Amino acid sequence: MKKMYETSMINHGGRNGEVEAPGGKMHMKIEPPSIHAEGTNPEQLFAAGYASCFNGAVQHILEEHQLQSDSEVKARVSLYQTDDGGFQIGVILEVSLPGIEAAQAETVVKEAHEFCPYSKATRGNIEVSVELV
Repeated sequence: MKKMYETSMINHGGRNGEVEAPGGKMHMKIEPPSIHAEGTNPEQLFAAGYASCFNGAVQHILEEHQLQSDSEVKARVSLYQTDDGGFQIGVILEVSLPGIEAAQAETVVKEAHEFCPYSKATRGNIEVSVELV
């Protein structure tokens, strides 16, 4: 396997702290999920990454099939408490493919889910569902 890219983020304070990229290019306040939070939380950051990665995979598959669409992906990330008192996340990916017929859209989404690095990383670890909207 050939490494194509590596990055890092540094957290201080866990869910009541901050996260920053080395060199200060990105700095965000981290807070637990709340409607009153001024900062972001790990679930929002994961949703942003997964939505972006999955939409990149969708665009790649569209190109392979010589299709065009202004695709949009919304990642809904939920935080669950497990029976043993721990926590786990689950994801629903809502994919919009305007101008693509339903059967083709299903194929694109299925192939994108196989191709996407985030989907590969989460497969078998957390529940992920993909929906066409």
